[in-house]
Amino acid sequence: MPNTIKTRSGRVIHLPTEEEDTRINAGIAADEDTFELSDAQFKQVRRGRPPAEQTKERITIRLSPEVVEQFRASGRGWQTRMDAALKDWLKSHRPR
Repeated sequence: MPNTIKTRSGRVIHLPTEEEDTRINAGIAADEDTFELSDAQFKQVRRGRPPAEQTKERITIRLSPEVVEQFRASGRGWQTRMDAALKDWLKSHRPR
């Protein structure tokens, strides 16, 4: 019976047997496009989104429900679109 790991969510992950693991590693070693990272290279690997050149400021703002509803209804990235709309407004207006 193969080794298994059960995650917190209850998902069962079946681990390869030693024989399967040996075949997998042999396939990796035979692939000329595959290489192992050095410890120094591995430490430089970043997970997730790359850091932004210009970060945005996190604030709390109160907006009309219909404004938020319309932007949210436009799907993923709605906050970015709201930011763009405000930047566009600033081109022809000055806040008081």
